[in-house]
Amino acid sequence: MGSGRDAILEALENLTADELKKFKMKLLSVPLREGYGRIPRGQLQPMDAVDLTDKIVSFYLETYGAELTAAVLRDMGMQEMAEGLQRTLKKPAAAPVGIRHSPPMAAKSAPALHFVDQHRAALINRVTAIDGVLDALHGKVLTEEQYQAVRAETTSQMKMRKLYSFAPAWNVTCKDLLLQALRDTQPYLVADLEQS
Repeated sequence: MGSGRDAILEALENLTADELKKFKMKLLSVPLREGYGRIPRGQLQPMDAVDLTDKIVSFYLETYGAELTAAVLRDMGMQEMAEGLQRTLKKPAAAPVGIRHSPPMAAKSAPALHFVDQHRAALINRVTAIDGVLDALHGKVLTEEQYQAVRAETTSQMKMRKLYSFAPAWNVTCKDLLLQALRDTQPYLVADLEQS
């Protein structure tokens, strides 16, 4: 998992400080696909290559994030680096995680990740109304103490991070309940992530 993220990170780490600054400025003006928003300029400016990679993946997911990174690099006149990024993504190892029929032997030893694990970063950054999700999980997945701990956080992102801090103890049923709560409260977000 994470080959798109790795490819983006590798490309950004090869930029000089001035080139990284120029990349951030161009990222603010590059045309985006419908349904995607811009990363706020105030968040972009202080980021290093690692933080910027995480932000790109959380806002645009791995595949579109890599396409966007390549487009910005091309716009900067760095065609060779953009082509290298796309070549990395087209390697067979970069196939998306999912259910496959008759996969090579590697799939038998590594089962596909649950939706809520696979899209953790995007869910943390893009879920905006978490109260309905918490209400659906209260008493089924979350104890009263956990419920109150999540509610006590001040922003949606902090609430989602706190919610995910309890996830290591969850089984598949708990994760299914979270996914259902997200489908009920944020159907468009879930549909967008399922298509990626």
